[in-house]
Amino acid sequence: MQDKAFGLWSAVFLGIGSMVGAGIFVLLGEAGSIAGNLVWISFIFGGVIALLSGYSLAKLATAYPSRGGIVEYLVQCYGEGVFSGSLSVLFYLSAMVAIAMVAKTFGTYLSAMLGLDIGVWANIFGVGVLILFMLINLAGSSIIAKSENIIVITKLAIIIIFTVVVSFYIDPKLLSLKDAPPIINIFSSIALTFFAYEGFRVITNTAEDMPDVKNTMIKSMVIAILFVMALYIAVTFAVFGNLPLSQIIKAQDYALAEAAKPVFGEFGFKIMAIAALISTASSINANLYAVTNVTYQMAKNGELPEVYELNVWHSTQGLVVSTVILSMFVIFFNLKEIAAVGSISILFIHGFVHIGHLLNIKKTGASKLLIYLAIITIALAIILALNYTSQHIPNVGTLISSGFVLAFLLEIILRVATKRVVKRQIN
Repeated sequence: MQDKAFGLWSAVFLGIGSMVGAGIFVLLGEAGSIAGNLVWISFIFGGVIALLSGYSLAKLATAYPSRGGIVEYLVQCYGEGVFSGSLSVLFYLSAMVAIAMVAKTFGTYLSAMLGLDIGVWANIFGVGVLILFMLINLAGSSIIAKSENIIVITKLAIIIIFTVVVSFYIDPKLLSLKDAPPIINIFSSIALTFFAYEGFRVITNTAEDMPDVKNTMIKSMVIAILFVMALYIAVTFAVFGNLPLSQIIKAQDYALAEAAKPVFGEFGFKIMAIAALISTASSINANLYAVTNVTYQMAKNGELPEVYELNVWHSTQGLVVSTVILSMFVIFFNLKEIAAVGSISILFIHGFVHIGHLLNIKKTGASKLLIYLAIITIALAIILALNYTSQHIPNVGTLISSGFVLAFLLEIILRVATKRVVKRQIN
């Protein structure tokens, strides 16, 4: 891998690319159906939770600058044992399911745009985009950074132009507080709005490729999250100021594209659909980079077979193996329910990392108050996410528990099969 490819703005763009994926195009309508025209407040709360969690991860990244990110922090915080290994395995599997879901979404969007049979072509396009970004990632971190910069600038340009132009046509009556839903609905929607920020953790995976981690990591984390928060709030006002709530709920899965119609017509709808495709592709690129670094670190730690850390061009064989597994997920699995469970599992892992951070807080030099707040707010996000998801997947608790058990069993099997010893990479 090439070193030191991520300066401040490359890391910021990677974080924005990971956060502003297809989620905002879908989550905006879904969260809006709960919180109505007050959903912008929910995005603020979601952003605050992300900032606190991002602060904790950034301080850990500064103290332990490893491309493994969360995987390395778990080992540092909880030691070289089965517990940290099991959480690492669960994190890897959850991240893989999330990427596969995004790839499947890309395939579905593109098939629909081209008028092709979604049942057949969604899988073909989904696997195709995975292979494309696998090749880009194999070319090295500097190529990833440059490609992500271009993709992020393109999609942000489309979204920002849409937001600015549409803002001139806002109907204040649609944003009136007299038509707002009960305040409690804001809290009910935080589970959704927080997930629109979840990709911020990818920034920590750039630590080894960052020339000045101490000064750059925390800055890039804060800038990326604050920018995305401002973008989400502006987009929310643009959409809810141009469409009545009933129409937003009806067009829940494509509310952003629907909001472009009154001003830009059918052309605007198609442009926003293209922006959704670009955003999805950007998210795949950023998260594939992160999961490659995670597998590399897990292999170095002794939690995955040695094949994962072998070099292939400017990356590792773990990238190729992960892409094969991702392709199988896309082709053979119904990912919607699994992805929801995986997303909540990642929140639990965030919580464990923040709790573990308290054990190493002298090493990181972080504010104890902010870490406590990170723990409290991530716990709130977990409770709200479980409450919301249980309405659609009643056995979500059982599924998450099963995920933890599966990760534990896989960790034991991998330890026995590989005969490798789990170890810290940074002392």
